[in-house]
Amino acid sequence: QVQLVESGGALVQPGGSLRLSCAASGNIFHIVAMGWYRQAPGKQRELVAALTSGGSTTYGDSVKGRFTISRENAKNTVYLQMNSLEPEDTAVYYCSIRAYTSAISWDDYWGQGTQVTVSS
Repeated sequence: QVQLVESGGALVQPGGSLRLSCAASGNIFHIVAMGWYRQAPGKQRELVAALTSGGSTTYGDSVKGRFTISRENAKNTVYLQMNSLEPEDTAVYYCSIRAYTSAISWDDYWGQGTQVTVSS
């Protein structure tokens, strides 16, 4: 099985910074892509940032220039550096990966979510 564990969520003041981490473990043969999504109360889940194994990145329009996604190649870990946080960034943040568990089988996996609250 594949498990994702997020950490780093916290209460932070507007304009502050926060770094989220996501560690993947289990029967991972190859990770195709890693990403962060978020869901605020009453809203649909939206893409925050994504990173492919080839190094290409994608960011949601609302976080461009403020958030940065990165990975630690030596480990199955992805990070989300969040700067200039705004109250609108308040949400539960979910880590997701698309990974092969064998040479021929792949699926999408999700973490349990970590709460980020931006408030004074």
